[in-house]
Amino acid sequence: MQKVCWPYFDPDFDNLGERIYGPPCRVYIDNDSIQDCTVVKVNSENKQGLLLEVVQILTDMNLIITKSYISSDGGWFMDVFHVKDEHGNKLTDKSVINHIKHSIGTSRRESDFIKASEANNNLDNKSLEPPLIDHGEHTAIEMTGTDRPGLFSEIFAAFADLHCNVLEAHAWSHNARLACIAYVSDDNTHAPIDDPSRIASIEDHLSTVIRATADPASNSTHVGHKENEADGFLAGQGKGCMNSNVERRLHQLMLSVRDFDEPFCGPSSLSLLSSKLEYCDQKEKKTTIVSIGNCEERGYSIVTVNSKDRRRLMFDTICTLVDMQYVIFHAALRSDGADAFQEYFIRHIDGRALNTEGEKERVIKCLEAAIERRVCEGVKLELCAENRVGLLSDITRVLRENGLIVVRADVETQGQKSLNAFYVRDISGNKIDMEFVESVKKEMRPIHLEVKNGDTTTDTEPPATSAAPQPQPHRLSLGDILRSQIERLSLNFVPTK
Repeated sequence: MQKVCWPYFDPDFDNLGERIYGPPCRVYIDNDSIQDCTVVKVNSENKQGLLLEVVQILTDMNLIITKSYISSDGGWFMDVFHVKDEHGNKLTDKSVINHIKHSIGTSRRESDFIKASEANNNLDNKSLEPPLIDHGEHTAIEMTGTDRPGLFSEIFAAFADLHCNVLEAHAWSHNARLACIAYVSDDNTHAPIDDPSRIASIEDHLSTVIRATADPASNSTHVGHKENEADGFLAGQGKGCMNSNVERRLHQLMLSVRDFDEPFCGPSSLSLLSSKLEYCDQKEKKTTIVSIGNCEERGYSIVTVNSKDRRRLMFDTICTLVDMQYVIFHAALRSDGADAFQEYFIRHIDGRALNTEGEKERVIKCLEAAIERRVCEGVKLELCAENRVGLLSDITRVLRENGLIVVRADVETQGQKSLNAFYVRDISGNKIDMEFVESVKKEMRPIHLEVKNGDTTTDTEPPATSAAPQPQPHRLSLGDILRSQIERLSLNFVPTK
């Protein structure tokens, strides 16, 4: 018998550097230095995207970042976050603190291990999938296009007609553009839809619905099954808030349809003309200011962002810069509770600063859109009902028939219950009468509907110095009247199938 020899590899060899020099990522939690917040310090070997990974972890835990200092010039990454829990308190729960240490401290090694495992298993697994939300139960479908009143209702009605049960969906609308990620299953077998011909039929049907009033000269309409698989986005998985990977994917989809540009308005685009009027109103009330300068001495471009403070603000900004292929070397963020200031020292991934005015203008517009697209003006409606095929179609149809436009939607299924959150506004742009909402609630019975946070508008202009007069709901400006008539007329058009 022939003797076979091969070299011996010590299984601990990969961890030799860590055993000699210590772990490549160190996380420190300080609850003593500052009275009203917890300080999270991260020291690690630097790599592209590490900052976004850390911010994603803190964001997914619903932590509020009130201040941050970032330095990653050279081969080392040093970051300091001042954080509070969702109630505005310091982090005292040991399990939360340990989770932060474990998640950030092991994110690099776990991601590298997962990639290596997938590469090794790829030879034996012909259908290796990236970690989308399928989990053997769902099929992921992405949609982008030109938004119009009632489009959400038409999309969910199309899913019902196609015998698809929507188990989870997240959608954003901004500047007359729409991005939606839906996770569906077959309504008969409750299994994922993997038949290529049926998937093609679903994509074609949804594309027809979305293109009904789209600008023929644009290519913004897109319906795809598991597109951009390398992004590996995941859904919320019933955590009570959307996972930041889905939010990042929505940011990417909105960026792909150029929602940072003002809405196109052709000669026959009635609903888009209304969207353009709304765009002009929002532009007048804009509170986000982005400016870009250059640091000639070090070759950086300095991006400064002043805006209203809100949760997940830092994630939205960093996510956009990273997806636009910029590297963040230094950064600072501070917030006083009402306003936030962000400053980033960046270069393009190829090492150059932003030298042309066109590139600077594009970055400014993209950052403004990334910050503003999450802010919804209107009322948040939370609905809970027994899950069934066509439920979302019925809900959005009632909202549409009562003149309410959905500007954002988050749908999740927990067991047999469907938990839906819709951000809605009046079709004419006026504030929604709460008595009117009560009448909608009666029409939706037995669906449980609850109004959360009242009006979520970000318009916080101070009242006039004199005594404020009583509101006059029937006194509309010419722009309000024009917008109302245009949008109500556009609802009479039915898309061709």
